[in-house]
Amino acid sequence: MARSKSNTTSLASIPGTLVLVGAGKMGGAMLEGWLARTLPPNKVVVLEPQPSKAIKALAKRGVRINPKGRIDNVAALVIAVKPQTAPEALPPLAPLINSKTVVVSIMAGRTLGFLEKALPNAVAVRAMPNTPAAIGRGITVAVGNRRVAAPARRLAHALLAATGSVEWVEDEALMDAVTAVSGSGPAYVFLLAEVMARAGAASGLPAALAEKLARETVAGSGELLHRSPLPAATLRQNVTSPGGTTAAALEVLMGKDGLDPLMTRAVAAAAKRGKELAG
Repeated sequence: MARSKSNTTSLASIPGTLVLVGAGKMGGAMLEGWLARTLPPNKVVVLEPQPSKAIKALAKRGVRINPKGRIDNVAALVIAVKPQTAPEALPPLAPLINSKTVVVSIMAGRTLGFLEKALPNAVAVRAMPNTPAAIGRGITVAVGNRRVAAPARRLAHALLAATGSVEWVEDEALMDAVTAVSGSGPAYVFLLAEVMARAGAASGLPAALAEKLARETVAGSGELLHRSPLPAATLRQNVTSPGGTTAAALEVLMGKDGLDPLMTRAVAAAAKRGKELAG
């Protein structure tokens, strides 16, 4: 069962260097969140073979990009590389860590066992964020190995909370389902906006108007869901008048071959792929 933990560690007082390995979209979003939360730029090292212009620009603020020579006193090592590249990318990182270094991986499908094999004796946290992290509205689920004591967990939580809310689980087996629901979930929502726009155009709306209506409806409904204390089912019911237009549409979407069984199959397929990525 997931449980929230409050962030009691200040990134401004991180006890050493923070190394980010991989500064693509998700790694870059996390880095922006850390710097916004007063992490001193001179405490950050970014290892990225192809840094973007935005990442390169951070060098002017003190962030070290692909420094030459030894990197000392690494308090946290955040791994944000593609899971397919992990077998080659991780072993060279082993000299950077010590018994107190917190290793946080956001690689889909890569298990704690994989991390421990590649980085022996690591204090390891496996986490799954999602792309709304780019605007500070992500959600991350994390699980730690047996070496993660309270101080390490607080530091990992602080790093992950820089881009949104954080939940912890004790059972790593849940992470494939987490990936399938929240990690991949933004794509499902974006697809909903796509298909609503196409359906609107098919009903006679100009394509541009249909796209705007679908986009704003999905975005606005998401914000309402975020702000409201009511369950999603209650919000749905509040929009639905008996015998009305919404009820007619929901008869299709909630029918035998509707959205519920379709989404169940989709999430199951994503979870299955997560297991396959783990090997």
